[in-house]
Amino acid sequence: MGKLFRRCAGAVVFNSSGLVLLGNRIDVPSDDWQFPQGGIEINESPLAAAKRELFEETGVSSVIPIYTDDTPSRYEFTEEIKHNFRKRGIFNDGQDIYFSLFFFAGDNSEININTPQPEFKSYCWNTLEFAAENIINFKKDVYKTMVNRFAPLIEQYLKTLS
Repeated sequence: MGKLFRRCAGAVVFNSSGLVLLGNRIDVPSDDWQFPQGGIEINESPLAAAKRELFEETGVSSVIPIYTDDTPSRYEFTEEIKHNFRKRGIFNDGQDIYFSLFFFAGDNSEININTPQPEFKSYCWNTLEFAAENIINFKKDVYKTMVNRFAPLIEQYLKTLS
């Protein structure tokens, strides 16, 4: 039997300083940071899923879409994560993630991680490089690839603001 990869959308939100919004996951003891992300529902586009997940996890809706991946990046869960998922009836081996890039057009008062089902214990604005260095190990390669793709897009967009 082949491996099963869940379709997933990730929201990379940057501000006028070129920093990106990151969350520190509530369900892991380590100090790993990641972008808001979650599963893509049936008949939902990766862009729509990224916007929905961003809002559900951070309360942020004041964003301007800049770019969305046409093809996903794939990562595989660790054996420990797969084992814990299987005990709960989840049989995904990993995720195919479509990243969407957004410009944050709101202000920080809009950010609210104290949602009905919180995903993050804290959030910060930091660099794309920080994100790639401080993501959980099994996602590092897809984050590094995304950084190489998105850094020039962020730089180009910020030049249009000045």
